[in-house]
Amino acid sequence: MILGFLGTGRIASSVIEGIFKSKLKIKKIYISPRNKTIAKKLSKRFKKVTISRNNQQLIDKSNWVFLATTPKVGGKILKKLNFKKNQKIVSFISTINLAQLKKIIGKKVKIVRAIPLPPISFRKGPVPICPPDKQVKNFFNQLGATVEIKNEKLSINFWATSGMMAPFYELLRTLSDWLVKRGIKRNEAQKYVTSLFVALSEDSSINSKKDLKYLVKDSQTPRGLNEQAVKQLRKAGFYRNLEKSLNGILKRLNKV
Repeated sequence: MILGFLGTGRIASSVIEGIFKSKLKIKKIYISPRNKTIAKKLSKRFKKVTISRNNQQLIDKSNWVFLATTPKVGGKILKKLNFKKNQKIVSFISTINLAQLKKIIGKKVKIVRAIPLPPISFRKGPVPICPPDKQVKNFFNQLGATVEIKNEKLSINFWATSGMMAPFYELLRTLSDWLVKRGIKRNEAQKYVTSLFVALSEDSSINSKKDLKYLVKDSQTPRGLNEQAVKQLRKAGFYRNLEKSLNGILKRLNKV
């Protein structure tokens, strides 16, 4: 199979890295020349990666084309490109929906929207896809855990929650900075905080069949530190504002 990546930002790079750590049988990967720095690094690192002369060449040579541009760039360049009939398109673009993509591409092609995040580079994390597609499901199962969603309107909720990646890292940064201010070396602070949240994430994943409210409850003891922390954050509106942020992202996505 020959793949083409239209756009060479962090998500595309992460997916490509994950591919070469997997058992997927890929003959060739063509990448667009737009981001020269990332494109050169990928082509030097992986022998099967080739920088295409232009975006049209990438499409002409590929069986599957991954749309990994920003929404602004995608809206500008996609209408100028000629896709092949029966070609499979996998879009990572957050604010261009299936109907819009079909109209822009204007060919009878299979289009699937997917939401990979950077941890896919080490084959970790869920990858929601919509609509369901057996081949795309099998592909992403080699890179993480595929979540199939039949209804595009419902899939938008997953796009919204994917917007919590930067806030999560900001939480880790805040905790690390707090420790540094109190005399802990930065490398030690960051190692502790990141390792702590990896462990907590693994615990929550193992217990994910339970309602998460039980994890919240079980992590507290009467008048304990965790009880104090969660009560103060609730009182301060931390979790209400988190939900408000999600609603704001969802509102933006629904306008598409």
